[in-house]
Amino acid sequence: MSKTNKGPPAKKGYVVFIVIRKIFVYLFCVSIVIASFLFAANSTPNKSLFGYRYYTVISPSMTPAYRVGDVVFVKIESADKINVGDVITFDPSSNSSAYLTHRVIEKLPDYQGTGVTCFHTKGDANDSADSFLVDEDRVIGTVKFKIPKLGYLIRFVRLRWYFLLPIVLLLWASFRLMRVYFSYQSTDDTDPAPSESQESTPNNS
Repeated sequence: MSKTNKGPPAKKGYVVFIVIRKIFVYLFCVSIVIASFLFAANSTPNKSLFGYRYYTVISPSMTPAYRVGDVVFVKIESADKINVGDVITFDPSSNSSAYLTHRVIEKLPDYQGTGVTCFHTKGDANDSADSFLVDEDRVIGTVKFKIPKLGYLIRFVRLRWYFLLPIVLLLWASFRLMRVYFSYQSTDDTDPAPSESQESTPNNS
């Protein structure tokens, strides 16, 4: 009787390639989706996503906690929930289009009897504290977490979005060529299947 030939097992390198390719593709897709969400969420200064805003660090004033190119995620919070030691993002002046992210070194509730809470801030890497006070109306919220260097990716998507299609096509072509190569190697290294054995009955003379 003959046994069914299920074909040669896949070469280990080919299996590893398939797994790596899937992981890379998934991560790439997730990165594009996240970047798209972040881009949409920051199209206007007052827009937020699930109560958070994101900002790209463009100066080293908060090194080493936050470095240039990092993206900080800021939770929108009221002044009464902010304490000394928290890192906050705020609008330094009405004439500025940029935001600052510094650490609170002093909290002044009911500043000079005005009923307004103000904050004294300082960059961790700066030698001196900021020369101005930040009133509660200028505070966006507190920094909750960061993603290192994500700002470079977001900037690339914004300014070089037309490069994405060629990059995707090149990656796809590379994976196709690698798949053909590993598939060929897997077939070439496999021993030929043994021929089917035939059963015979002895002749009685």
